[in-house]
Amino acid sequence: QVLLVEFGGGLVQVGGSLRLSCAASGRTFSRNAMGWFRQAPGKEREFVAAISWDGGRTYYEDSVRGRFTISRDNAKNTVYLQMNSLKPEDTAVYYCAAGWVIGDKYLYWGRGTQVTVSS
Repeated sequence: QVLLVEFGGGLVQVGGSLRLSCAASGRTFSRNAMGWFRQAPGKEREFVAAISWDGGRTYYEDSVRGRFTISRDNAKNTVYLQMNSLKPEDTAVYYCAAGWVIGDKYLYWGRGTQVTVSS
């Protein structure tokens, strides 16, 4: 059974930082891209960032580029999202995704972790 568990969400003030982690178990994703998505209240889930299997290529949604950094540790089967200069509009449930298929389609999803940025 594949399981993705996100850690690191919480409440932070505007301009603050958080680091999300997503630990995968049940299979290795060292040869697959992984990603982060988020869903704010009343909105659809949206892409945030993705990283290639070897970490050599990263992709970001325009509004987070330069503030967020995605990384991975294949030895730990874990992907990270460092979030800096947080804004109220970053408030959302953040989901980890693994087993990339095509576009925004992934085989496996975590249950999400809440990030709230207070002004």
